[in-house]
Amino acid sequence: MKRFVTSALPYANGSIHIGHLVETIQADIWVKARRLAGDEVYYVCADDTHGTPIMLNAQSLGISPEALIAKYHQEHLEDFKRFHIHFSYYGSTHTTENQKLAEEIYLNACEKGHIEKRQIQQLYCPHCQMFLPDRFIKGICPSCHAKDQYGDSCDHCGSTYEPVDLISSSCAHCGTPPVLKSSEHFFFKVSVFSQEIQSWLQTGVVLPEIFNKMQEWFSQGIKDWDISRDAPYFGFKIPHTKDLYFYVWLDAPIGYLSLTHYLAQETPVTYQEVWQSQSFKIHHFIGKDILYFHTLFWPALLKSASLTLPHHIHVHGFLTVNGQKMSKSKGTFITAKTFSEHVNPELLRYYYASKLSSGMDDLDLNIDDFVLKINSELLGKIVNIASRLTAIVIKKLGGHLTQMDAEGQVLFHDMLSKRQLISDLYHDLSYSKAIKEITRLADLANQYIDQKAPWSELDTQKASAVCTSGIHFFKVLFSYLKPVLPHTVMQAEKWLQTSFDWDDLQTVLEDVPLSAYTHLLSRLDAKLVKSSLNLQ
Repeated sequence: MKRFVTSALPYANGSIHIGHLVETIQADIWVKARRLAGDEVYYVCADDTHGTPIMLNAQSLGISPEALIAKYHQEHLEDFKRFHIHFSYYGSTHTTENQKLAEEIYLNACEKGHIEKRQIQQLYCPHCQMFLPDRFIKGICPSCHAKDQYGDSCDHCGSTYEPVDLISSSCAHCGTPPVLKSSEHFFFKVSVFSQEIQSWLQTGVVLPEIFNKMQEWFSQGIKDWDISRDAPYFGFKIPHTKDLYFYVWLDAPIGYLSLTHYLAQETPVTYQEVWQSQSFKIHHFIGKDILYFHTLFWPALLKSASLTLPHHIHVHGFLTVNGQKMSKSKGTFITAKTFSEHVNPELLRYYYASKLSSGMDDLDLNIDDFVLKINSELLGKIVNIASRLTAIVIKKLGGHLTQMDAEGQVLFHDMLSKRQLISDLYHDLSYSKAIKEITRLADLANQYIDQKAPWSELDTQKASAVCTSGIHFFKVLFSYLKPVLPHTVMQAEKWLQTSFDWDDLQTVLEDVPLSAYTHLLSRLDAKLVKSSLNLQ
């Protein structure tokens, strides 16, 4: 199976934080698991580089927007590398290829009658002397009356609305109450594709709970989409206009298309295979806050351009830290770089995996629970098998693995039989269930070892058989964790001088010398973790 995978494009206006990593780690684990299962998978992503916030931030720093996005591009690449997230290609939406595709899709939509000019009333900040984008307007939600909400949607109740509907609105940049001002804009007729999108969604593109949620949008009537923004703006100018630019949410997802062209320069993949045929399954990993864009606007745009629609859209929830929303003022905002400087990044991958499901439930990084899970589960139940048995083999049993005993062989083959189950759990994004199954197998392994007690067995042949069996249990368990702990598993492969790929699960290490144990992971101290991350 060929698969083309994307995760949401991080905005090139700030650092990657551990909230962003929920999605990229989720996607990266899925990609690695599918490759181990035999699929041909390409994972692409890019910086989302346009919009008013980037323009204003660059102005405040006294640099060009191009310099700002270049700075964050390098930083983002380094952050993802720290967490062993590997892309087939990582690029930018500020490219000539992306501009070319945006213009082609727009002009094609114009020819088909999918674009309409309209005179609209917009909120304008007289102090900043600019029309305000949705995210630069704050006020009270017109639906649930939650305070401090943005101009396009409510984080509290999930409602979407027009910026002018926001109650007691103000400019998020300077705090000035905005005024209404007329402007001519271009609208993409999403409503034309309402029935086709409904049919597409019924093919299992999203989970039933998401599909049911989306029916509220359809029952309210799908609104057409304003795809233009007034100058000043950092982005691509709309063809045949003087001072209108493509809204960032038009050229950002088109980045998925342009990335394919760049990927094709380095791999056998072609643009036609991915977007103009059914050769590939297209998977988008996104947060629930951008569900509206990816399940309405984006498929409508693809339909207009006669391109292949995504086959699966995987949606996750938000991250909280110690039960609180990530916040700089509350000290719960942690960048990827800060975390990686104080804690092994792969431990966060494991913790996220132990909590993630296929649904949109929010995920909480509770530091006490994090430390407990790493120490008692990952190290205590799995890594400890290798460390304690290797010490016995080298110190007391001549440094050689021999052969598994009968009970060990039975348990070894029982573990091997769980390959398809664990592969399916990864495929279904049921990572927490996969981790539970792996730790269940680890419990069985430890019960076997504890019952046999090779450290007190006087018969060296029996003791060797137990230790040999235990090392094989460790190999299978770590093989199943390879999508989650790629770097640590690679270290274990070097130590045992064998592959931990799933096709090599049955490979045995009998009658071979065993090297001294290579230190893989260290225990955590909750107080030290909290203090180093500035958490209480």
